[in-house]
Amino acid sequence: MDSAQSLPQFVKVSSPIGKNYRIINPPIVKKWNTASQDHFMQSLQRLQNLQSGKPVDRVLNFDIFMMRAAHHIGAPLSKYYLDYRVLCEANLAVLKEFDLDIVQAISDPYREAVDTGLEVEFPTDNLPLSKKPLIVEPNDLGNVRFPVQNFGARMTDRLEGIRAMREQVGDEVPVMGWVEGALAEAADLRGMTNIMRDLAKRPAWLKELLEKCVEVEIAFACAQIDAGAHMIGLGDAVASLISPHMYREFALPYEQRIFEAIKAKGGIPRLHICGNTTHLLKDMAQSGAQIVDIDSMVDMRQAAEALDGIIICGNLNPVSIFLQGSPDQVREGVFTNAAVGYARWISAGGCEIPDQTPAENLHAQSQALRDLANQLPSDIPIPDGGGD
Repeated sequence: MDSAQSLPQFVKVSSPIGKNYRIINPPIVKKWNTASQDHFMQSLQRLQNLQSGKPVDRVLNFDIFMMRAAHHIGAPLSKYYLDYRVLCEANLAVLKEFDLDIVQAISDPYREAVDTGLEVEFPTDNLPLSKKPLIVEPNDLGNVRFPVQNFGARMTDRLEGIRAMREQVGDEVPVMGWVEGALAEAADLRGMTNIMRDLAKRPAWLKELLEKCVEVEIAFACAQIDAGAHMIGLGDAVASLISPHMYREFALPYEQRIFEAIKAKGGIPRLHICGNTTHLLKDMAQSGAQIVDIDSMVDMRQAAEALDGIIICGNLNPVSIFLQGSPDQVREGVFTNAAVGYARWISAGGCEIPDQTPAENLHAQSQALRDLANQLPSDIPIPDGGGD
């Protein structure tokens, strides 16, 4: 797709399974240059030191950017979602502007679902819309072809984005790919209401669907590592809505399988479950994730205790602190988080940085992390990173 072309008001995407392809257009970005950054360590080295228990010069910044990144470069959201070159350019721009420690291929939850056959509408500058489940009735499952070997346009576009990002940053900055958890993917294909009913009324059938989904996610995660990703994030937001018992039966085993595959390929697994996961923390510690994201409604001290030995990432409130707060509130939030678990903590919003978040608040976060480093001894003991 030519990024210079304008998209219609609604771009309907419903990709059948097809053979892999490569977009041959070169990225529209220039080589990212770390000479403009005031880092003592490169970001990837900083992460590797944190994992291995070696000192770091400052806390990493892993804010999740999507809508805010697209609009930072003046791009409509549809192009950010559908054109890897725009995704890459936007990530490099916010990396430099806000002193981040990561570039990320996360965009929307529908890449795997679209390539499985789900119809999704992409308004020019708004969130994508899925109006009808792909699997309306349980018997529909037999008619669905899951893209385990041959990815469609949207999954391939993410692979191209990862290749482009890795070409720009090399081994200086972590490149993060992304997959859906099996339960989250099932919800995308089946619809949230149907999935909640399936948990109670047809658990055996649901596990058949989850088995199909996990095979796709494992294949997609491994392909992203092959494309150049250092890390794979896994989003399983629906898990925050279910009980610990259901999590252990319908989400955790599939997260574990995906993370095992990621680690076997040499990647870093990161777990991201939006919402209040307080009731799941101890089980999330068994997922195999080496980095676990903590949303803003979870108490960081409680998370640090439950996830002892695992790197935790978060958990500044994206709305009340970043979007609606002041630079002083951002700074206070950073220092409050640091007081809980500096030695095994990565700074980030509890979830995505909202669109229209003031730049001065994002700059306040990066400045607070630099100031925090200057106030702490350089030989802070850092415990061994989580995971195997």
